[in-house]
Amino acid sequence: MIKLVIYGEPQPQGRPRFARRGNFVTTYDPPKSKAYKALVKHQALTQWHSEPLQGALACKVKVYRSIQKSGSKREKALKEAGKIRPTKKPDVDNYFKGVTDPLTGIVWEDDDQIVEATISKYYSNEPRIELEIEELEQ
Repeated sequence: MIKLVIYGEPQPQGRPRFARRGNFVTTYDPPKSKAYKALVKHQALTQWHSEPLQGALACKVKVYRSIQKSGSKREKALKEAGKIRPTKKPDVDNYFKGVTDPLTGIVWEDDDQIVEATISKYYSNEPRIELEIEELEQ
């Protein structure tokens, strides 16, 4: 089992942007998504010192979002304890995409190797994303 922790406020993958370049239309990542992917890549390179994994993988992702400043002390304590979980946007799949794409070529050869995924959202005073990657037997 491989564990990685990406520290900082999690950013979901934003919708692609389009630009016309002469007769061609190109797509690009929104600035927030691009900056977050660079952060993920940098932190992964400091934690992962092996060749990219090959074969089928299972990936467990836990997203820890910041607790909002508003709300009662009781509500904040319940959020920190995991009794209240984030039910608002962004969606879990957008977080997953935003953190797995930049790991291509570093942790795995391509993110299409992920055949099993579990994604969870929580609140925390220490925002981060925790990944657990497991190589599956073929």
